[in-house]
Amino acid sequence: MKHERLVDILQSLSNVMSTSGDESEMRRALRPLLAGQVDELRVDSLGNLITLKKGTGESQLRVLVTAHIDEVGMMVVDHTPDGALKVQAVGGIDDRLLPGLNVCVGKEQLPGVIGIKAIHHSSSRERLKAIPLKELSVDIGAENRKEAQRLAPVGTRVTFSTQAHPLGELIAGKAFDDRAGCTALVALLHEEPFPFDLYGVFTVQEEVGLRGARVAGYAVAPAVAFVLEGTIADDLPKKEDVGPTSQIGQGPVLTVMDRSYISAPWLLRYTVQLAEKLGIPYQFKQPGIGGTDAGAIHLTRGGVPSLTLAVPCRYIHGPISLLKPADLEATITLTSAALRHLTAEQLANN
Repeated sequence: MKHERLVDILQSLSNVMSTSGDESEMRRALRPLLAGQVDELRVDSLGNLITLKKGTGESQLRVLVTAHIDEVGMMVVDHTPDGALKVQAVGGIDDRLLPGLNVCVGKEQLPGVIGIKAIHHSSSRERLKAIPLKELSVDIGAENRKEAQRLAPVGTRVTFSTQAHPLGELIAGKAFDDRAGCTALVALLHEEPFPFDLYGVFTVQEEVGLRGARVAGYAVAPAVAFVLEGTIADDLPKKEDVGPTSQIGQGPVLTVMDRSYISAPWLLRYTVQLAEKLGIPYQFKQPGIGGTDAGAIHLTRGGVPSLTLAVPCRYIHGPISLLKPADLEATITLTSAALRHLTAEQLANN
């Protein structure tokens, strides 16, 4: 897929609102991108978008590649007498980033702002601490509780209102965890058929417990699984001399271990050797933090050898993230190569 098309897809998917448990807009955005590229497409009862790209018949392996379509956000849980919305987090959000942010509320994308006490009325102690989300509220201009309830009932999702755009050699946008992975999976499904049947699944509710992946992994029953992600790039200067989690511009990030799984040693070794043979840059995720769909998939049925390949992104789970398109392209190239060179003998011998 050409560079310009890849960036266009990334930016368009980044702009979609798709908080965990309410991913219909992402499914709607993906369908036209997949039309004519897959042989089957269906949505399961949890909301996973499951595609099948039939292989050439050279191999009888069944391979799964996933990317999750949900993003962190907030949910309306109550309304104040003066018309503000009380919200709680859906997924991991840093309270420090929230005061004063512009947000979008509900499917109508009502504009809102996360309110905070004016600095003139704040004590010096209040100005030095992060304000918990439960003490904040979202102002949508409603005059009273009744109007707020009508405009944004309990359960309405609230998301960051960032619009994706270029920033020097980088791309800025929201939800690159995991719109980067979704873009990579779309690109893979646009390629020529693989030797085996490839199931590409766009999973739901990853940010609240890897729930969609658990269902999809069981339904597909793959022999091997690859998970495409956007991961932490904590690569800016720090006061202490500590290594970054990953670095922008250094290629795809391979997970050896995180809190959800340990990668299959042979699959990791195979992918690293292939990257070195083909001259594709790569790096390892450090330290073993976070979790991905692989954490659920590798435990399904009799166990599934799994590996996560991720695009390094700065400031994930915040209102705006940054990534380098070259890293996205290298992730696609390495994943494609890993799929095309994979054989049943490799699996049997390990």
